[in-house]
Amino acid sequence: MADPMMKSDSSNPFTSVPVEITISVGKARPLIGDLLNMNENSVLPLDKRVDDPVELYVGDKLIARGELEELEGGQEGQLAVRLTEVAEFESGL
Repeated sequence: MADPMMKSDSSNPFTSVPVEITISVGKARPLIGDLLNMNENSVLPLDKRVDDPVELYVGDKLIARGELEELEGGQEGQLAVRLTEVAEFESGL
């Protein structure tokens, strides 16, 4: 039996409510001393590589993974995410 709250049609008023998605490309764990010595040209290494998947979150809930790419037809250099894995909301990713 379908869940009536999961409708994707326009009769559901929640379909037009915007939601903010945070894209996480990685984490850094510098020492506080290193952080205090950072300046405008400092480099902060992350725990991910350029080709690693990014993670998409709504609040603290992981909802998908994807790959960064440049948006075609958009403003030059504008980033986008191509989804490669989407969470099943019953059990997570």
